Amino acid sequence: MRLIAIAACLLASLAACNTPKTVVAPDMEQRQLDTLVVSAPAIDAEEEMVEAMEEMVEEPTYELPVYRASQTRTSDLIHTTLDLAFDWENEQVIGKATLTLAPIFYPQNSITLDAKGFEFNEVRMANGDSPLSYKYDAEAGEVTINLDKSYARGETYQVYIDYVATPAPEGGSAAITSDQGLFFINPRGEDPNKPQQIWTQGETEHNSRWFPTIDQPNERCTQEMFLTVADKYKTLSNGLLVGTRQNEDGTRTDHWKMNQPHAPYLFMVAIGEFAVVEDEPWNGITVDYYVEEEYEEHAEDIFPYTPEMLTFFSEMTGVDYPWPKYSQVVVRDYVSGAMENTTGVIFGEFMYGTDRELIDVDVNEKIVAHEMFHHWFGDLVTCESWSNLTLNEGFANYSEYLWLEHQHGKDAAEMHRIDEQNAYIGSELHELIWYDYDYPEQMFDAHSYNKGGLVLHMLRGYLGDELFFAGFEKYLTANQYSAVEVDELRMAYEDLSGQDLQWFFNQWYLSAGHPELTIDYDYLPESNEVTVRVRQTQSTDNNVPAIFQLPTQVAIYKEGRATRYEDIMVNERDQIFTFAVGDEPDLVVFDPQFYILSERQDNYDEKDYATLYRMGENGTARYEGMRYLDPSTETGRALFEEALNDPEHELRQVAMGRLGAPSEATISRIREIATSDPHSGARASAIEMLAAAEDEQLAQIAMSAAQDQQAAYPVVAAGLSALASSDLTKAVEMAQSMEAQGVDNTQMVGAIGAVYAAEENPARLPYFQDRLTQVDGPPSIGFYATYLSLLDATEDASAMSDGLNRMEEVGTDQGLSPYQRFATARVISEFHAEQLSKFEEVSEEDQQMLDDRLTRLEGIFQAIEDAESIPQLKQYLERFRPQPRA
Repeated sequence: MRLIAIAACLLASLAACNTPKTVVAPDMEQRQLDTLVVSAPAIDAEEEMVEAMEEMVEEPTYELPVYRASQTRTSDLIHTTLDLAFDWENEQVIGKATLTLAPIFYPQNSITLDAKGFEFNEVRMANGDSPLSYKYDAEAGEVTINLDKSYARGETYQVYIDYVATPAPEGGSAAITSDQGLFFINPRGEDPNKPQQIWTQGETEHNSRWFPTIDQPNERCTQEMFLTVADKYKTLSNGLLVGTRQNEDGTRTDHWKMNQPHAPYLFMVAIGEFAVVEDEPWNGITVDYYVEEEYEEHAEDIFPYTPEMLTFFSEMTGVDYPWPKYSQVVVRDYVSGAMENTTGVIFGEFMYGTDRELIDVDVNEKIVAHEMFHHWFGDLVTCESWSNLTLNEGFANYSEYLWLEHQHGKDAAEMHRIDEQNAYIGSELHELIWYDYDYPEQMFDAHSYNKGGLVLHMLRGYLGDELFFAGFEKYLTANQYSAVEVDELRMAYEDLSGQDLQWFFNQWYLSAGHPELTIDYDYLPESNEVTVRVRQTQSTDNNVPAIFQLPTQVAIYKEGRATRYEDIMVNERDQIFTFAVGDEPDLVVFDPQFYILSERQDNYDEKDYATLYRMGENGTARYEGMRYLDPSTETGRALFEEALNDPEHELRQVAMGRLGAPSEATISRIREIATSDPHSGARASAIEMLAAAEDEQLAQIAMSAAQDQQAAYPVVAAGLSALASSDLTKAVEMAQSMEAQGVDNTQMVGAIGAVYAAEENPARLPYFQDRLTQVDGPPSIGFYATYLSLLDATEDASAMSDGLNRMEEVGTDQGLSPYQRFATARVISEFHAEQLSKFEEVSEEDQQMLDDRLTRLEGIFQAIEDAESIPQLKQYLERFRPQPRA
């Protein structure tokens, strides 16, 4: 311990002392220092010091480190049969469950099941009439059932449970905002604008809120469900619909059956008035989409490339899609982005859109890819504990890169990888395989997802494509229908490659963090050599390695291309590599493919960065070349002007964002992008750039964009907003026309709101009031701010009071998106600051009114904070809490 080390140093110094003096102990409290004045012989001073130090040293505590072990299995859950009906009025599940189990090894005379919020009507053996005794721990959500006898290994037994479940939440997280398990949406039909639905969300251990099970990822079973519903509803569950029965009371019972085993958290139900759209069958299996009727004709655009992805992933993994169907459904008020329930994927309503709204939207296809890939990595092969979650999520995240690379090219995939890395960097560091998390939902973070995918990309770079993808087939085939830990992935690649890969998995999966690299390049003309110095500067806190072992390459560029690649191994804290060359190369690049997950600083000069952009081998290299250049310099501006013609639209947008006001040399190119770029995001950025520059052709270009009936809505919205700056009257006229036509796309609502904001006409308030819950994402901030600004301009106290009440309803509604709730809180905070700044400028009478308003705004913000169910968002809101009045 540290205090013992200090005592040893102090005693050593005292032994050399012959004169009395004050002893300085750095970590002691001052009151203790005041007593340590040596006035006796040295030996007495030593004894006093030892006694003083002993008083300060706490008794050591010896505790095992936290280890979230996989669930111990005593009985194997073989099959689950559920017969379910639903009490919509009371939001309850009326269930009958028959579970088939067998001892794992030791004889069993009882079984403990997860069952949260249950009332039990009957518990017995399925083949008998006599009730079984049981003990229900409601707080733990577990029922322990005493069996009719002891069952030995190899014997099966069936337990029958008649129950009523009342799913209710206990908490939530950023990834899964509620742990309720099963959700009734508008169950009593009180909201005329929302359909009645039932849907489930089982991950992590939430399906045991609606059926009794062993709710762990290392369990799996086959299943069948009998779902009794009103005849107007469609049902969806895992597996195939094998039968349906009309009942005398007007209800219908659908029988769904899954003959392949999967984990209980993947069980799903979705019930509602859905239109079911069937795509072309894939390899003889059904591919269908469940959507609300108004989106029926857009279903294939909502779930883009589904059959193509089934083919691509089957070929890429070497394992054909292993399940009997592929269904996807969009539900209301979903508590997560999407969930990979086996054969029945559930998505939130953010997926909805018309064909036009989905132009150039890549979110849908990335999420479709992510959830589909889980059917190999997560459903077929499942992490055995939540500590190993990245074996599910890391692969699913990397599937997005793989799909984009396949369908849209390497540059598109690299732009996605940059976003993934940026989202990971800065997150709180912990091991990728994290055995000491506080609660399972903590695992759903930028490590399990982002870092997990980025580590797989590094493994691909190290092993090469052929071996990397062959590893998919070996891992999946060896472990199909089973639960795995990270060592099984390592061993699959070791068996294939003949290498010991423990070093890779130790540093990337079992340690925390990533390298922070400083890279210096030099050319030595006297010896015709180049040197590359690589320094690892990362802190070693939180189990971050002092040295990462990094196999990579150095590329040497000459005459516009890489003429040499040198393989190197970085395995020191500070390391220099030297390469003989002829004359001075154009550029030298460490890790030219940018495979390594790191924070890196290449000590290039301006010319080198420009060369990296022009010679780099993928979109990341070009992005890095742009990132450090200053557009105010001659070299920088020339580079950004050149990048207006980059083949990747995101880099064209980066160039426009960095350039500032376009020059005479570039204005024609900006106009060209604004009118005819193949990507709507680039078009919208160019229109905004022309508006900021007050270009003489802005009115014509903006009008054309706003009236373009084929353009994506971001282009139309940018055109309408730009038109407001050049011809407000015409913009208002067009906004009114769009409003009358019912154009209610989020981007368009934001753009129309911006036009009405420029008009400063309180008569437009109803437009905002009617759409407060409709606008989402970044446009919502401006929309809500404009609403409060217009309310303020009315000087109508009752209108302001009503408006603030509406804002509070939005901000505290956990059924709305986290972004809407955040936007409401932020705008309330900013409006509070604005109102506070007026305080000294108004009369005493108005000060009282203003004081009341400030109090109300503070109360709204507090109510939003109190209602927020996502801990991370609640913490983030603290940054925006209104400043108290002096």
